[in-house]
Formats: sequence, structure tokens, C-alpha cells
Amino acid sequence: MWHVLEGFQMEGSIRCSANYVPLTPITFLDRAAVVYRHRPSIVFGDVTYTWQQTHQRCIKLASSISQLGVGLAPGDVVAVLAPNVPAMYELHFAVPMSGAVLCTLNTRHDSVMVSLLLKHSEAKLIFVDYELLDIARGALQILSKTTTNLPQLVLISECGDRSPLHASNTLIYEDLIERGELGFEVRRPKDEWGPISLNYTSGTTSNPKGVIYSHRGAYLNSLATVLLNEMKSMPVYLWCVPMFHCNGWCLPWAIAVQGGTNVCQRKVTAEGIFGNIFRHKVTHMSGAPTVLNMIINSPPEVRKPLPGKVEVMTGGAPPPPDVIFRMEELGFGVTHSYGLTETYGPATICAWKPEWNNLSRVAQAKLKARQGVAHVGLEDLDIKDPETMKSVPGDAKTIGEVMFRGNTIMNGYLKNLEATEEAFKGGWFRSGDLGVKHPDGYIELKDRSKDIIISGGENISTIELEGVIFSHPAVLEAAVVGRPDDYWGETPCAFVKLKEGCTATEDEIIQFCRNRLPHYMAPRTVVFADLPKTSTGKTQKFVLREKARALRGLTRNTSRL
Repeated sequence: MWHVLEGFQMEGSIRCSANYVPLTPITFLDRAAVVYRHRPSIVFGDVTYTWQQTHQRCIKLASSISQLGVGLAPGDVVAVLAPNVPAMYELHFAVPMSGAVLCTLNTRHDSVMVSLLLKHSEAKLIFVDYELLDIARGALQILSKTTTNLPQLVLISECGDRSPLHASNTLIYEDLIERGELGFEVRRPKDEWGPISLNYTSGTTSNPKGVIYSHRGAYLNSLATVLLNEMKSMPVYLWCVPMFHCNGWCLPWAIAVQGGTNVCQRKVTAEGIFGNIFRHKVTHMSGAPTVLNMIINSPPEVRKPLPGKVEVMTGGAPPPPDVIFRMEELGFGVTHSYGLTETYGPATICAWKPEWNNLSRVAQAKLKARQGVAHVGLEDLDIKDPETMKSVPGDAKTIGEVMFRGNTIMNGYLKNLEATEEAFKGGWFRSGDLGVKHPDGYIELKDRSKDIIISGGENISTIELEGVIFSHPAVLEAAVVGRPDDYWGETPCAFVKLKEGCTATEDEIIQFCRNRLPHYMAPRTVVFADLPKTSTGKTQKFVLREKARALRGLTRNTSRL
């Protein structure tokens, strides 16, 4: 249970509607519709909306959702299966404005997983992009075998297409907007700690974790992302981060704060990124290191001159320093943020210090690769011994678990009180990430607790080793996992994808690492292959661990000298 603690009230003070309104990010849209009324809110190909139009479309859509009987009961869930198209953006406002909870689903899920999440969330509606219609219909067919209470499906046609081909009994997105009432009274939360969205982590099929976001947390984290991106009024933001992932790192709500322009794109490609930057004079974008890697390795014919410095927030996985260095050589400014689904996305920022400007570009890139300090919306960030809960010394060596505390931490996991209590054990949110604290208070990740390699009693950071491999001129991507070893317990096994037209041998990669790291940290095995990825750009290390385990019998020389 959540307990509200009433504090001391000075005589003469009154808490009432004049001085207390529950925080919610849907108010950002109301303000944008006034301040930035005729400024472009959304651009998608040849389709453009203004903030006034977006505001009206969201109100009418909220009205239609309500007319379908959704949002009237507390906790009603509306699911969405769509890429970064305008409808996905509008639903971030329209669903909570109807009183319902938004649940954005991973667009790479198959029908089985979608059916599982629809059942777990008890979604009443599911909005589906036309490209993903077969996945959704397959999910509903699977779901129909165990329940008759199926969510209604709403088809999202291509933006601007008002004459879609569809069955007569299918609800159509634009039809809902057209028949919605502009005078609909938006349902704001009575309790700001109430749920605004539900985000599923990449769990197993038997145990999905639905992370519950509150209106308050989303409001605060949205403002924090504006500050950590240093967004001035009317930025132009290019959508590369999936809006289904941590609600797009809370940026759908944040862009409305400053009356920015959301440049939407159905697919993320290097050609699309450079084309949109050039065409729309993009000022900001975000992306996982895989997106940055796509940019720096794009062919010359795809690249276009930047109209100005484009600020990029990267996160989702620790960026190799070499990737940051090469991005900045192209004219991008890179800011590193770190967080989890449970922290509404960005929670820390590697805040830049003026004294670092005099360092070499290589040294600057290494500093930017740190996870940094808590952003302004987070109360506490620390690295602690998970057993004693004592803070580790700021010696950049002692490894502990990264822990968070504050208003931008999830409410909990849907229908999983045990997992919620375990995550909050000791009064802090336990991330499961391992890191060190530098003397200046900045933190640096070393690994996930399950990914750290312990070889002959030595801790080996896969993140540090991957950063070195990444700097090899022939390497496009790299991931390191532990390979079981009868003598050392486990040894580093590197999976490497080379750049097109480049060559490198296993011994060459190993020697490259030995020249730059203690020998025990260098990989003992190098496998050249494509790296399996999640839809958010993270390498699926559990797949690679299985492959490394299968190599157990193929042992190299046990000497590490």
C-alpha cells in the first residue's frame, strides 16, 4: 500500500484546488496548444499537424475511447502496437486523457507474446498499425481459445490515408477521431500517483513484468529530459527511439513542454536519419549505441551535411568511447544518459564539466561514456554493497550495485507484488547493474550482475573489454560473454561482426586487446558472427552465452601471459 504522510500545516494554510493540482503530463498538451498554436507539432512525410490540431485530435480520440466504455473504470488498459507514426504519438496523450492506462507493445513481438501481454494487462482496446495487423489478429485468435473477453481492435491506416481497405466490423483510427466530441471533458487524475502507462520489460514468456508508471513520475521525468537534453523552445526532434520503449524515454510528453516538432519515421535507417535532419533542420535526436553505430558506418553517398549541431542523447546500452568520438567528428553532440524501464528511461546524465574541454578528444569520449550523476528529477543515486547496503568508496575500483531512489521510480510490477518488494528491498530500487564510483561522484557501469566475468578470481568488465574491441578499425559490433573453462572457471569470449570489406583474425583481435588491457582481460576466444539484437538495440547476451557454452570443449592454451 502507498501511504500519504500528512506534514505539518502552518496556521492559515489551506490545501485546495486553487493551490494543489495533481501532476500529469497531459497538461503539457493544453499549454502547447495555446503557446505554440500554429507551430508544427508532428511531421511525417508530407503530413504536418500543428499543436492546435494535435490537441483537438487527442481530445476527440479520448472522447471516442470513452464512448467505447474504456477509461471509465480505474486501471482500464489500452494497448498499442505501432511504430513511430503520428498515431503512436497522439495516443500518448489521448489514452490518459480518456482516463485509461496506455500500454505500448514491442513491435517485434510475435502473436504468442502479444497474446500473453494482452491477457496479463487485461487490455480493453488494442490500436494496431496496418503493417502489424496479422500479428495482432494472430494474438487475438490465440487469446480466443482461453477467453471470450477479447479487446476491441482499432486499425491505424497509413497517416493521411482516409480510405483504407478493411472489414466492415473493424474500428478505424481516423473514424474515431472524426466522430469524437471536441467538447469532451478530459479526465485528469484525482491522484497523481495513479497509473498513466504500463511498460513491459523483456522478461520470459512465463513471467512478463509490467512496469507501472504514474502521472507524477511521468511529469517529473519529462521535465528532466528537457533539461538533460538542453532543449530550448521549439526544438525539432527526430524519432529514432521506439515510442514503445519506456514511452520513448518520456520524450513524447517532453517535446510538448517546449512546443517542439516531432519528426516521425516508420523505420530507422541511416538514409532516413540524414534525410530528415537535412530536410527538417533537426536539432535533437536520441538513440541506442546501435543507432549511433549505424550513423558512423553509413556509406558516404547516404550522408548529407548537417544544418547545424545535432544534439544526441544516447542510452539503452553503454556506448563505446570510440563510437562517441566518431559521432562528434561528424558534427553531432553526444550526451550519455542511463536508466532502466523501471526508472522511466533516463535517470542519470554524464553532466559535462568545463575543465574537461582542455582534454584530448579521445579522453573526452572516455569521460562521456560514464553514466554520470542523477538527473534533477531523481532524489538519490548510489552504488552500494547489495548485502550490507553500505555505499562503496569513490575509488573507481570497488564494484557494487547501482541503486536509485526518488519520484521517477516505477510504482511496481503489475500483479507481481513479490517482484516489486524484491526490487525495493532496503528502501532503494535495485537495478541489477554493477558499477564503480569515481572520486568526483560520477558512476560508471561495469556490467549487469549476470554478465560480469569472474576468471581465476578476477572480475572482468565486459563493457570495458567491448569498448576496446570496438576501437579496432575493422570491427563494426562486438559483445563479450563468459565461456565456461575448467581451469579458470570462465574466460572472455568475444563475438565480433566486422565492417563490410574488412578482415581480421582471432589472434589479431586478441593481441589488439592485450596491447591495451591487462592480459587476463583479453578474450581467449573470438567468434566472427552477426549479433542477435532486441528491438531496442540491445545485444541478446543470453543467446551468446548459450553459443559460448557450446564451445566449452574447444579449449585454447590455458596460459594468459
